[in-house]
Amino acid sequence: MKAVYVEDAYKVVVKDVDIPEIGTGEVLIQVKAAGICGSDIHTYKGLHLFRKPPVIIGHELSGEVVKVGKDVTSFKPGDRVTVEPQVGCGKCDYCLTGRTNYCAERGAPGLKGWYGSMAEYFAAPETCVFKLPDHLDHELGVLVEPFAVGVHAVRKAGIEIGDKVAILGAGPIGLLAMTAAKAAGATTLMVTDVMDYALESAKEMGATHTLNIHGKDHWTEDAKADIAGEFDKVLIAAGVPGIVDDALSLLRKGGRCVTIAMFHGTQTFDIVNLQQTEKEIVGCMTYTREDTISAIDLLSSGAVNVKSVISHRLPYEEAAEGFRLVDKKEDSSLKVIVTFE
Repeated sequence: MKAVYVEDAYKVVVKDVDIPEIGTGEVLIQVKAAGICGSDIHTYKGLHLFRKPPVIIGHELSGEVVKVGKDVTSFKPGDRVTVEPQVGCGKCDYCLTGRTNYCAERGAPGLKGWYGSMAEYFAAPETCVFKLPDHLDHELGVLVEPFAVGVHAVRKAGIEIGDKVAILGAGPIGLLAMTAAKAAGATTLMVTDVMDYALESAKEMGATHTLNIHGKDHWTEDAKADIAGEFDKVLIAAGVPGIVDDALSLLRKGGRCVTIAMFHGTQTFDIVNLQQTEKEIVGCMTYTREDTISAIDLLSSGAVNVKSVISHRLPYEEAAEGFRLVDKKEDSSLKVIVTFE
């Protein structure tokens, strides 16, 4: 089969590799489409904390089941599916309470011999595979995983009806988190970024306010002035220096910010502002099964407007161009999907 490799930093190639063998309780999926995630770009740059080149890249996918292993009961060939790309040990307290994302032995595509999803075929445990409703196309199927990240962040933030929410960063995860916040009942949705085209997509997807912060030293005051107040919740979807302090300055007393972005290096913030106003900083790591189910339900219902986040659709032979576009933010790139049809 053909597979997309990040062979070295900034080097993406297509290789011929063996179709993965499936074992007991596993499913083989013919991939129809796969997404390029921001964390894939960290691998592409050689900066990811644990997924290092050379590696078959990718963990967002949609496809059809072509083969099932022994003891698989929930799927059959022809089923349209997506995958929650993480597995735990199945024995620790976290796994037993549905928090696989906390498991110390957590595995993911591109690790421990598990091929990534940007290939013609992808193998996964039955427990990670989810059926897609017939009316949900493969492009929306690809968005289930990144949308689940947004759903999880909204749960961690505790967003409620009527909340005023700021989303810092209008990349795909920030935009999908914004749509999840809207679905949860937030009525004021401020999105910030340094790219006008990304902010235009935010408006298309339901933002009530947008702010280009490029070159602005006091943009947090501008954001609060735009809504004539402070924010109840802030979702941090850009891992740039100083962003946590910026988030705290946007919050009302007792407000909460959630860190979704991948960070490199140290973040500093005003501890007095945190403590004396009882604001909260909450970490956010991937998702749970509950979040994936909720993401599929929301996408299936048509209650969220997410397809505008897809900016490019490329055949797998052009995957290297897709990575370059996302990395350089060229050609108004947001979510780039690689197809295998």
